[in-house]
Amino acid sequence: MADADILLSEMREKAPLVHCITNHVAMNIAANVLLAAGASPAMVLAEEEAGEFAGLADALTINIGTLTSERLASMKAATAGARNSGKPWVFDPVAHFATGFRRQAARDILDLGPTVLRGNASEILAFSDAPASGKGVDAGDGVEAAEETARRLAAEGNMVVAVTGETDFVTDGRRAARVAGGSPLMPKVTALGCALTCLVGAFVGTRPADPFSATVAAFALYAVAGGKAHPMAQGPGSFAVQFLDALAATTPAELKAGARVTHL
Repeated sequence: MADADILLSEMREKAPLVHCITNHVAMNIAANVLLAAGASPAMVLAEEEAGEFAGLADALTINIGTLTSERLASMKAATAGARNSGKPWVFDPVAHFATGFRRQAARDILDLGPTVLRGNASEILAFSDAPASGKGVDAGDGVEAAEETARRLAAEGNMVVAVTGETDFVTDGRRAARVAGGSPLMPKVTALGCALTCLVGAFVGTRPADPFSATVAAFALYAVAGGKAHPMAQGPGSFAVQFLDALAATTPAELKAGARVTHL
């Protein structure tokens, strides 16, 4: 398993091109997060070119936050392009339990076999028969409640499942890790979770043969940067600025020293 600091060095050297089909709210912050961390974002949305472009990118990320029929068609085209080209892709099933349209779309996308499934505890739980108490895009469940479901989904789907919360949980069905850190201000900034999905794409695009380590590294960088930004912020607005600066400034050595990763 590769260490997070090594993967950060590799990611910045490669500057992977990440094709982000994300929601309208998240586009700006997701692009800024990728640029600050050292990757290259592309927000290519049209169905007519999404499949072709996904084959050119190093990784694809799919986020259903502001889902429409047209956007769903683009997502499916991009996913087909990524799969046909052997490129990794990350799925963020935002609030998929909220409506019938969302539930069906999320199931259809999940059945295509993402490399990484990333969501909050309520979103992960809702893919099983276990009760979930999410409210809109917000989780109503703790990460620990979703860990068993995450392990099962990962094993059945041959993918990495990452559950975000106060302490994150990442598993590929065989290995598992918890990632602590960050800041309580992070949930107060719109779409930081969506941007994390794109950052996972950058790391997985850098090390596609080891998506588990890549996902853990992305989470660790986010947590360390959040922890660095917190003392300098006066509230959510200034935190957003400080967080981008911290992402850009965090060195591999600082990541190695500050990452709070527990392997299970």
